[in-house]
Amino acid sequence: IDKDALDAQVKERKIQEAAEKAQHEKFAHDMKKNDKLMCLLEERQKNEIKDVNRALTEFHKNFQKPETRREFDLNDPQALKKDRPARVSDSDPRCTISGMQKFMGEDLNYDQRMKFQKEQLREWSLQQQKDWKNALADQKLADDLYDKFRIELDRKIMEEQRKEEESRRVVCTATKDFNKIQVAELDHKNELEKAQKIKDDMDEITFLLRGDLLSENPDQAIGPLGKHHVLVDRWKGMNQEQLMAIRQFQKEQALEKLRVTEQERQRDAEWDRQRLQNARAQLLWERQQQRQNRVQRRDLDFVNAELSQEQKAKNIFLKEEEYSNIPTEEFYAQFNTTTR
Repeated sequence: IDKDALDAQVKERKIQEAAEKAQHEKFAHDMKKNDKLMCLLEERQKNEIKDVNRALTEFHKNFQKPETRREFDLNDPQALKKDRPARVSDSDPRCTISGMQKFMGEDLNYDQRMKFQKEQLREWSLQQQKDWKNALADQKLADDLYDKFRIELDRKIMEEQRKEEESRRVVCTATKDFNKIQVAELDHKNELEKAQKIKDDMDEITFLLRGDLLSENPDQAIGPLGKHHVLVDRWKGMNQEQLMAIRQFQKEQALEKLRVTEQERQRDAEWDRQRLQNARAQLLWERQQQRQNRVQRRDLDFVNAELSQEQKAKNIFLKEEEYSNIPTEEFYAQFNTTTR
């Protein structure tokens, strides 16, 4: 796994989250400001309604008093104090129908009373029309202010969404370019490693072809101290004691190889476990990325697939290199055993 690339992506993700957090905080600040404005408008509307109700109450108190009602004389608490003699004139309201002294519509102050009532009704009607027009004007003003506020709020929301989309587009473009650069660097690195491996293999083949082992040089068994000193790993002719010693040595080598093989198996198992854990962590990270941005998920899946292929190729290369790096002394011993 390319840890530097993942760290860079995590760093970019943190930067993106910080930018999104700043945008959300700014949007929250604007929402608080708008809420305060709405509260002020609602408070103003409540005050206006309160003023209208107060004016209506004052109007009832000043122009619609109980004393002005036609049937007030029936419920007048001061009726006994205002009571007059049994008969004052023909317009006495106490004259009943059975007395046949006053009929409806034939009272002496009919004209003045009708004129007063018409004038009073006209004033009431004009006042009600004026109040209704004022209420309609206030309601229209409040509706206009609310419409302007909603339009401005929608405009700000659209602007924030446009900025957020633009920032996401820029982040996606930068991530895509970064991934392309990483893929190009990995390809170049793989080509260099492949060329170096081919060169090393050719050097090893050349060394083996020109060496004393494959050329069957008999002088290779002579040691540096003289002919009596024989190099065991190069000498062809050996006695029984030397053969037993070599077989014992081979058994020890076999045990050592088994131990090394077990260690390699344990190391490979640990490596597989770590790779599985890394793959699980990578899978969880990719799922989180999928919920946040589907476009980034496709690009990251492509890069992760290439990284997985590179890791597998690297594992194969490491295993081949481990198998190819057998000690020369052990190789000669195995070769001699096979030859014998």
